[in-house]
Amino acid sequence: MRIFSSATELREAVGQRLGASAWHTVSAQRIADFAEVTEDRQWIHLHAERASEGMFGGPIAHGFLTVSLLPAQLMETIHVDGVDLVINKGMDRLRFHQPVPVGARVRAVFELLVATERPLGFTDLQLGVTGEIDGKSEAAFTARMRMLLHVPEPALAG
Repeated sequence: MRIFSSATELREAVGQRLGASAWHTVSAQRIADFAEVTEDRQWIHLHAERASEGMFGGPIAHGFLTVSLLPAQLMETIHVDGVDLVINKGMDRLRFHQPVPVGARVRAVFELLVATERPLGFTDLQLGVTGEIDGKSEAAFTARMRMLLHVPEPALAG
């Protein structure tokens, strides 16, 4: 984990690779749980026998499941002292490059592309992110993740 002592120090890291998260196993149970929450119960995710005869050779994770791991993976990768709030603003240029098979391990690699100081203690971030699959050379996905970090401003002496 890379630790920044302040939002200012983080902003100085623009253009740098911030690091990679731990590996996370995408189990059949995780996929089934995601299918229930999202009501996306397609056979390519849930039916091993039918999926084994399909174009992917077996069941695969939902693309959005792999993307939904990003907030937790980012928290494993960096820490900014004093941050009391993180707001996800969205994803730009999200592209899925290859499916993630059941049982695969995935991680996220983050690069700080833009970090802009905003009023009231906020920092606006754009992170390049690559979703990697253990043992594969091609990424599962790439995207630009947008978020706001908040560090409370010190109280003014009265």
